Amino acid sequence: MRLPIVTYPDKRLKALSGEVTVFDALLHELLDNMYETMIASNGIGLAAIQVAQPIRALIINLPDEEGVQHSEATLEVINPRIEVVEGSTYYQEGCLSVPGFYEDVERHERLRLRYQDRFGNELLLEAEGLLSIALQHEMDHLDGKLFIEKLSYARRKKFEKEYKKNQKSKS
Repeated sequence: MRLPIVTYPDKRLKALSGEVTVFDALLHELLDNMYETMIASNGIGLAAIQVAQPIRALIINLPDEEGVQHSEATLEVINPRIEVVEGSTYYQEGCLSVPGFYEDVERHERLRLRYQDRFGNELLLEAEGLLSIALQHEMDHLDGKLFIEKLSYARRKKFEKEYKKNQKSKS
């Protein structure tokens, strides 16, 4: 089932997400619905808070070389904790909760992540490149942060101006 995506400036996006302690059919259904929502919205990642569920859960599905997103390649990340970060890189990010706006954001190039899967099993992941960037972006959501908060003052003002202009054109 496709879920509605919470969009900026909705205050729910600022909430801190709580730890997942129950790994049951309801969690599995949420993860499945998040996947359907993300794919239908042309996204590569989605945090539970973006569908109004303030829990520490996110999914990522990066396209392959042909641009296809395979469901079996979906990474489900519950209660993530970054243990090691390395390097620095810039990537042009967008967000399903901030539609139509893209900006270069500085992120760690590589990271090591400890997390749980949908069954509560603890896993370790080494990520670099786009996967590292997507994980950091989605984990920011779990802490109530949006990528636009990482922008310089001038770029943030540009965003605010564009956002207001887009809101007026929709009215």
